[in-house]
Amino acid sequence: MSLPAERLVDVCVIGGGPAGLSAALVLARSRRSVLVIDAGEPRNAPAVAMHAFLSRDGMAPAEFLRLGRAEVVGYGGEVESGQVVDVERTEGRFRVVRADGRAVRARRLVVTTGLVDELPGVPGLAERWGRDVVHCPYCHGWEVRDRLIGVLNTSPMSLHQAGLFRQLSERIVLLAHDGPSPDADQAAQLAARDVEVVEGRVAALEIEQDVLTGVRLEDGRAVTLEVLAVAPRFVGRSALLEELGLDPVELPSATGLHVPSDPTGATSVPGVWVAGNVTDPSAQVITAAAQGNRVGAVVNADLVTEDLALARVGP
Repeated sequence: MSLPAERLVDVCVIGGGPAGLSAALVLARSRRSVLVIDAGEPRNAPAVAMHAFLSRDGMAPAEFLRLGRAEVVGYGGEVESGQVVDVERTEGRFRVVRADGRAVRARRLVVTTGLVDELPGVPGLAERWGRDVVHCPYCHGWEVRDRLIGVLNTSPMSLHQAGLFRQLSERIVLLAHDGPSPDADQAAQLAARDVEVVEGRVAALEIEQDVLTGVRLEDGRAVTLEVLAVAPRFVGRSALLEELGLDPVELPSATGLHVPSDPTGATSVPGVWVAGNVTDPSAQVITAAAQGNRVGAVVNADLVTEDLALARVGP
């Protein structure tokens, strides 16, 4: 069976999370032909609910995406499931190819593919991620308030993380693990805030009846905990952008890789914009949606400029 002829759309959005859907919504409302291609791998899928999104606090991530897709489609946009495997720039346009061989050409490209949280190599972390193993105090902090929280020390940012969670609970334990040891000043700050420091590497999580009860150290000691805060390494899903010459760079905080952009989301490749966690790993759902909104408006303005230029040239 032959594949359908390649069509041209104004904008192809790769990634159907809050950033991509928000950009598509703005573009569809501007009467642009916009196609969203989503691989169905949202970063916050393990979470029961999203938080700190005004008027949407506590909503399930899947429900948020369902409503967003419906809004985009309601204005004439298209949202399709699929894995994009290749992107190339030809004659001032972009050719986007899916795993099933179907391709579409686009005048502009918006990439909102998010990131992958690379967790420390402690057995059991991945299975509890987004439940009682957490990262962001703004995403999950209220839900774990006043509980016995351990902070896994893996980088200089772990001490900052301990301070953030100390705002939420008086019972904080810093697990030294393989992170940098606090200097004298940092140790004094931790002591002043009654943060206990437990030396030793963590070997595994202790789980009883599907509930985190603590961690086991390599020397056999058990540390009782109710929640474990972990700082992952953030790695933007940038493989498609690399095909266009956009290589990821290390974050200033040395906590992962992202694709840099200017304040409007524009990259160094003309016609390509980014939004959400692929460029800003710290962006929560509400932030990513706001970035997508801005990118949608900027891309539409860029297309308006091109449309005017083409109109002046005439047929």
